[in-house]
Amino acid sequence: MNFIENPIYVLTVLALMVLLSLYAAKKKWGKPFGAALLVIVFTAIVANFKLIPSASNSIPLYDVIFGYLAPISIFYLLLGANLKSIKKAGAPMIGLFLIGSLATVLGILASWYLISPQNVLGDDGKILAGMLTGTYTGGSVNFNSVALAYDFQKKGTLYAGAIAVDNVVTAIWVVITIAFPVILRKRFKDKKLSTENRTNELNKESSMDLNSFAWLIFIGLSSFLVSEFVSIWLPSIPSIITLSTIGIVLAQTPFISKLNGSHELGLYLVYLFLAVIGAYCEVGAVVALKEVGLTLLLFTSIAVLIHGLLIIILGGLLFKDWDMISIASQANVGGGTSAIALAETFNRKELILPAILVGTLGNALGTYLGFMVVAIL
Repeated sequence: MNFIENPIYVLTVLALMVLLSLYAAKKKWGKPFGAALLVIVFTAIVANFKLIPSASNSIPLYDVIFGYLAPISIFYLLLGANLKSIKKAGAPMIGLFLIGSLATVLGILASWYLISPQNVLGDDGKILAGMLTGTYTGGSVNFNSVALAYDFQKKGTLYAGAIAVDNVVTAIWVVITIAFPVILRKRFKDKKLSTENRTNELNKESSMDLNSFAWLIFIGLSSFLVSEFVSIWLPSIPSIITLSTIGIVLAQTPFISKLNGSHELGLYLVYLFLAVIGAYCEVGAVVALKEVGLTLLLFTSIAVLIHGLLIIILGGLLFKDWDMISIASQANVGGGTSAIALAETFNRKELILPAILVGTLGNALGTYLGFMVVAIL
């Protein structure tokens, strides 16, 4: 095993990136960016200098973070969910997410006719369009679902190139969704929906103690185990839906509300997840594909840009909450976990649960829209 693939070494580097991003986010120069963006950027730099593995030489540790730590991070954040404070956010967030999903489909179709990727990619182009529609509706689960249906994973180089492009565009979109609410708010004043109890929630501090930590670890692991059993017994129900439901129910009990540190523990795991997103942002893999890579990058970038313009315009007209629009767009393009990071960056804790819910909705909707786009093209 190459030393840079050693899981302890890689995990140490990821933890260092999280630590540096939290430190930098407190400084004057880093505060406008936030820890969520900084951890992606810092880790992307380290990975592109080949100091840790990236997408082309991924290691099992990354799969563990994606497959286990990311879902558990959502569970821990849900333990602080106040159902009363998210009632107003629920309907607007779902509305914005559906607008974003439609914008993704329109963006893919418009980019198809503007770029004509089929001239370079051939018949594989429309399958890739369906895969990208799925992943930019609700995350990478849909990307792989469409790919598996057409045995696209057997097209090694092209499949790997599509993943590399997806990772690069997703990382860039995190940067854009963090930035555009700040920029738009200077020109167009917005109204922040569902801000009741927001000040009290933000000022509520909790310090982790050993008893709380022990209970949180046990409850998190046992709930994850239950969700896995349910997905075996009922394969049609994704484990994340079961895990989220358990988290929401437990959050309403007095015992759980007395445990300290669930929010901090969940947020730290989210930052580890974002660090891996940064590590997967492999610019060299896109460049190595030459014409195919550049065509994919251009096609994908224009599609996501059109998605962004449509959700900003329509969302601005209907809701005019720039933070919420940004979070809904990120739920489309990056999935629920990165949307949570944006809610934290904007100090909109009442939007964490809606972000998770629409992220789950995206997992259900994205695959169908992906197949629909393939059929249309």
